[in-house]
Amino acid sequence: MKEKHPSLAPLLDMPAQKVFKLDDIKNNIPHRDPFLLVDEVHVIEDGKTCVGIKYVRGDEYFFKGHFPQKPIMPGVLILESISQSFGGAIMNSIVKDGKGLPLFLGVENAKFRGMVVPGDTLQMPVQILRLGKLSRIYAEAYVNGKLCTQAYLTFILGENLNA
Repeated sequence: MKEKHPSLAPLLDMPAQKVFKLDDIKNNIPHRDPFLLVDEVHVIEDGKTCVGIKYVRGDEYFFKGHFPQKPIMPGVLILESISQSFGGAIMNSIVKDGKGLPLFLGVENAKFRGMVVPGDTLQMPVQILRLGKLSRIYAEAYVNGKLCTQAYLTFILGENLNA
């Protein structure tokens, strides 16, 4: 299914209603180092749009093998960063009584258009298309204003592993 979606680039310049820093994000999603891949989430419109920020450091664990002579952030980890941006913005609003674990259900029409390397700031605008037990988003990722990734992601709210 090929979908055409308007660019989310205008979200990069919009003011945030609220900003989630690292501790706030950790309260919203279960991910922890070394797999916590988002540093900030700027909520543009609650329940509708946000922009995740990832400061890509040279000491990230995945750069040791991808690739030692030319470190490049793997595309699947860019998608995971986008996913965590979405979760960091909304998980507290859809998880009831601390129960529920966000799980990937699908990735569609993913396109990788540019490399992400150490020192880059990855900006990930997200538009929430459906929110609930089954959620769907369209997201893009930018470095220095240049589109490097875009995809539709679908999630399901599964049972909490700790419950």
